[in-house]
Amino acid sequence: MRRILTNDGSLTLYNDKFSESYHHISGAVNEALKKFVEPCKIAELARSGSVSILDICFGLGYNSGVAIDAALEANPGCKINIVALEIDEEVLREIGDLASGIKNYAIIKEAARKKVYNQGNIIIKLLMGDASQTIKTINEKFDAVFLDPFSPKKLPELWAAEFFTEIRKRMKQGAVLSTFSCARMVKENLAAAGFEVVAGPCIGRRAPITIALNTTCEKK
Repeated sequence: MRRILTNDGSLTLYNDKFSESYHHISGAVNEALKKFVEPCKIAELARSGSVSILDICFGLGYNSGVAIDAALEANPGCKINIVALEIDEEVLREIGDLASGIKNYAIIKEAARKKVYNQGNIIIKLLMGDASQTIKTINEKFDAVFLDPFSPKKLPELWAAEFFTEIRKRMKQGAVLSTFSCARMVKENLAAAGFEVVAGPCIGRRAPITIALNTTCEKK
């Protein structure tokens, strides 16, 4: 995988299989903050004492890493639980010698290497395999969801209403999902899965990101 220096000084990778980079050139770490951590209100959740995150398509772990930084800055004693879905062992190996500028990136590196991290008040579990299948093995519910696959054209199954329904089943009432995509099909599929869909901020492009709110209880 080819490394790319983004405009905030952080590195991302270019995936040859999908012909896409993992982050926007405007800034990889800034993207994690502005497109995922802030829209999902991670710092606010941390102040309540705990935060649970479902990180779909873990990649380089920037979204989870920035979330840990934000949560611990808001509340050093916060309990952090992250379940991450990833299929590509190669990208996890790349994390080992990557310099990101994320304060707690060493935690991400260990989680990527061992597929689990459990120290102090932080737990990370990496589930390897096709996210459309591994999500069905999860029996807990989350405060926030980071939805960060490659584009809908490359991985349509991870942008389908059926997958969004599986995600919503694993979200607490009032939980927030954030994703970079602004495609109409994505918004329609989120709505079909029962989410309230709203526009987020514009980060690195003209169109806004998409935020989906689980405003109603999921039926058992």
